[in-house]
Amino acid sequence: MKISSHGADIFSASKESGIDENSIIDFSSNINPLGIHNNVRKAMINSIEYADRYPDIDCNKLINRLSIQEQVPREWIFCSNGAAEAIFRIVLYLKPHNAILTAPTFSEYEQSLKTVNCKIKYYNLSEDNNFKIKEDILDIIDQKTDIVFICNPNNPTGQLTDKNLLEKIILQCKKINAAVVIDECFIDFIEDKENYSVQDILKQYDNLIILKAFTKVYSIPGIRLGYCLCPNTTVIKGLKESGPPWNVSVIAQEAGIAALEEKEYVVKTIEYIKKERNYLINELNKYNIKIFDSYANYIFFKLECDEIDLKSEMLKRGILIRSCSNYRNISNEYYRIAVKKEHENKIFIEKLKDILVEK
Repeated sequence: MKISSHGADIFSASKESGIDENSIIDFSSNINPLGIHNNVRKAMINSIEYADRYPDIDCNKLINRLSIQEQVPREWIFCSNGAAEAIFRIVLYLKPHNAILTAPTFSEYEQSLKTVNCKIKYYNLSEDNNFKIKEDILDIIDQKTDIVFICNPNNPTGQLTDKNLLEKIILQCKKINAAVVIDECFIDFIEDKENYSVQDILKQYDNLIILKAFTKVYSIPGIRLGYCLCPNTTVIKGLKESGPPWNVSVIAQEAGIAALEEKEYVVKTIEYIKKERNYLINELNKYNIKIFDSYANYIFFKLECDEIDLKSEMLKRGILIRSCSNYRNISNEYYRIAVKKEHENKIFIEKLKDILVEK
């Protein structure tokens, strides 16, 4: 069976375990546990009426709404078929020759860079440093570097990078005409996100691209809707021309417009995630598990017991978790779980207890 480079492959998990896909609790996918807001659901249903015509090729209504939400000119916004499409379009347009990635991090960066035969230099994150990026990353940015990807908070570790360090990286890259892509797809789950987001310095750096998505916080991964912000309008134009037109469907555009109205939903989400994340961390701390600081809607941990394949054992019990063994620079001792609904989190802890007590 092909091993997915992502979580959320519930279909393969169902085939492997023999458990119906609707009966598996998916902790491998970091999606808002509150689910799709009812107003967003209604907007998607109503949009079916317009599915007999092509979507707005320029996403005008959605971009106008995003411009207000993000407080940036509409000319700085590009909408995409999920954040993944934006990543690939960035690489296809810029065609970098030498990139820097942290390890571990989101696999899509590496996959996209390989499509243009880009050389990759890895900045290895260390357990000793709690998997945080340190100032020595500046030492590997040289005249050959033409693109740097940083996920903040990082996937799968959940760690945030200091904002001052991010600006140092962006400034150093600007001096050598290198692009910096900061992936902030999970930053909306952070209580004080303004202390970590680089959006307030966007206008100062025309080499900066910020990547965002509706997928996680609005719980609509099946709709595929992402976007990026960049003050360099030449780059925005290049992204539009680096792939097929009509990349964002009628349904996705309407879902995005409706989602941006639901500010209370986002506040409620942050509060709920904090409460349930604390519950999970407190319970995990009762076992031989090392937890790393988590600031998003998922928890990254190390099971200090080589005898247990936790993903396999959990799947036998109807729960899918994310093994991090196929991430670069970490071993099969590491796992990531989403923060889900209260009753689901309690089931997870019960099953985990069963496995660890048996061993």
